Amino acid sequence: MDVRRGEVKSFNSGAYTATVQVAGSLSVWLSDVPVARNIASGEMVAGRSCAILLFDDTNPQDAVVIAVYT
Repeated sequence: MDVRRGEVKSFNSGAYTATVQVAGSLSVWLSDVPVARNIASGEMVAGRSCAILLFDDTNPQDAVVIAVYT
């Protein structure tokens, strides 16, 4: 498991998933990443910093957004 910093690029409130950019990489964007349900949808604003928990370092799609912050 690994926790990485990122930035919210977009949020799908219907599916409760996000597209996030991993910090330090201009080309790595993860799409359809599940968002923890304890994060209010109003907090998932594009441009906010987020914490991404990666369960499997070899599979970046196996992740979840666990926090957002300013």
